[in-house]
Amino acid sequence: MANTQAFCNSAKVDLMNANFALADTGQTRGAVTKDVLNAALYLATATIDKATTVYTATGEVSGTNYTAGGVIATTATGPALDGDVAWFHPSASIVYTNVTLSTAFDAVLLYNDSHATKYALSVHTFGSQTVTAGDFTLTMPTGDGTTGLIRLA
Repeated sequence: MANTQAFCNSAKVDLMNANFALADTGQTRGAVTKDVLNAALYLATATIDKATTVYTATGEVSGTNYTAGGVIATTATGPALDGDVAWFHPSASIVYTNVTLSTAFDAVLLYNDSHATKYALSVHTFGSQTVTAGDFTLTMPTGDGTTGLIRLA
């Protein structure tokens, strides 16, 4: 079993079905505020990947000061276009504050927490980690079509 970084296959259809609103402006589905994206951490022994369709607690980390479902990912900036590449990512680092997560974890799932169906957006992997009574921070890359966390060409 292993986590694999991917833009979730179901998210491709969910975007076309307007199941994600990643910005407050430019929407054609009426007066809609942007969705809340959450970031949940997953154990290195879990299996989340491109086939993940919704948030699941199966394989999610647990520990001191970690709440099932993860934390809110700040999305003050909506998607943008850089040449022919659309890109998006949280506008601030994702921080899990003062957590103890003693079982190795290596992935985060971004998902839409605004709907009853918690649509999966993307899986991002990193080196295996553990944390003892400290902050775990996922720093966002530069926002552009080359390095943005999520890129569609």
